[in-house]
Amino acid sequence: MATVQRFEELQVWQEARKLVNEVYAASKLRPFALDRDLKSQIRRAAMSTMSNIAEGFERGSRKEFIQFLNIAKGSNGEVRSQLWVALDQEYLSEQRFEELRQAALSLSRRIASFIRYLESCGMKTRVRKRS
Repeated sequence: MATVQRFEELQVWQEARKLVNEVYAASKLRPFALDRDLKSQIRRAAMSTMSNIAEGFERGSRKEFIQFLNIAKGSNGEVRSQLWVALDQEYLSEQRFEELRQAALSLSRRIASFIRYLESCGMKTRVRKRS
């Protein structure tokens, strides 16, 4: 963690970015694209995951970073829930649903692991040096 200077370097952020791109690609296709409410909501939840990782890192304190990672994890759960809606409405094939669900589960595990790591860092109060 000490060598990371920008949130873009974090694997957890990179994985969140990849999921955002996958959600956008899936929700561009018909019939998913025609359900504006679900399309908008799942995209916002995916972006929220990615954005909260970045915002927490930029705040600098370990405590705030953990708080924002927890919010990101919640948003990721929202993505998974909305994937079920998309499956139930037959907007996604079973295979595509499972690919996206697995990507979201992997991200959730990575965020949880990162939170545990940060919580175990002891007396360190900053996640990065102030610029």
